[in-house]
Amino acid sequence: MSVLSFLRDERVVFASLGLATLSFIGTMRMILEYYRDEAEIKPVQPKTQYITQDTEDALEISTLQTLLGHYSFSIRDTALKIAAGRAVNDSSVIDYLLWGITREDYEERMKCLRTLVFAVEDKSAQDPLVVINTPKGYSALVRSLELSLDDFEHEKLDDPLYDEYYLRDIGERRCIMLVCQLIYKYGPDKLVQAKFVAKWLAKQKWGDTDEERRKNFTHYVERKKNRISDICTRLQASKAGRKALRQAKLLGRGSHRPRERSRNRIKVILEISMANEDENGEIQHESFQTELVPRVVEQSAEEQRRRRRHREAIVLNDGTHSLGRGDIIEREHDTNS
Repeated sequence: MSVLSFLRDERVVFASLGLATLSFIGTMRMILEYYRDEAEIKPVQPKTQYITQDTEDALEISTLQTLLGHYSFSIRDTALKIAAGRAVNDSSVIDYLLWGITREDYEERMKCLRTLVFAVEDKSAQDPLVVINTPKGYSALVRSLELSLDDFEHEKLDDPLYDEYYLRDIGERRCIMLVCQLIYKYGPDKLVQAKFVAKWLAKQKWGDTDEERRKNFTHYVERKKNRISDICTRLQASKAGRKALRQAKLLGRGSHRPRERSRNRIKVILEISMANEDENGEIQHESFQTELVPRVVEQSAEEQRRRRRHREAIVLNDGTHSLGRGDIIEREHDTNS
């Protein structure tokens, strides 16, 4: 009787109903959350895919040609890298490109030269320059430079204040770039053996007389900073290079290894006088034939201070025209100071 009386107790009945209600609600919530999560459409995460060497080797030439014309830049870039990697590892392709840069036809030579530069710049290869570090490679580069002498008119290299390197033909600059990379890594001996000095460097317009050629060559190396001057510096640092330069009458018999350039060295010092200007405000050319040394004037400390304050100016000239009054920008000073 005690159990029946306990079950009939209203408090037990209400507690049981409460627990059953909470259990039902909890169970329904779990079921609904489960179906909600199952019905949710989740975005598909892209899978990272890598092109293996086997995949690259399996691509046919026709497939690469199609990929090279794809509208996506990343696909075209990947196809170019694959083609460049195949070219570096294929000796017949390198031989064909070296043969192509020695053709007299300008368009064919530029296509082969552009392809060769792109192939040897492949970052995936450990040493891409090794394929042209051969006697055939140096001879082809020198021959291409020799042909570039007739592509356009070269200027006389007698102006120490004008750097004409970046106005040269793009094909010539590409060959010079490859030559620089080769001698930086392997030295200039093979370049000298390919007669680089006799076939190209000596044929530049250094001057009419032997003395003028040596003078202009020395000024070019000392006062200009470009790839040609870097090559000449490397040649002067080599015994074989100095011998070839002497035979080309670009160095004197007493010339030795050049001194190391100082970063803080002032290469050109000019004292410009307005009396040398013509009626158009341009500096006369013969004024540069004088000795390029600063003028020394005895002054007191106060006079020097005033001179520096009133003579401050900036000279802006990109080298495409003669230096004139309009290229000199003077600082405006207060008359009361």
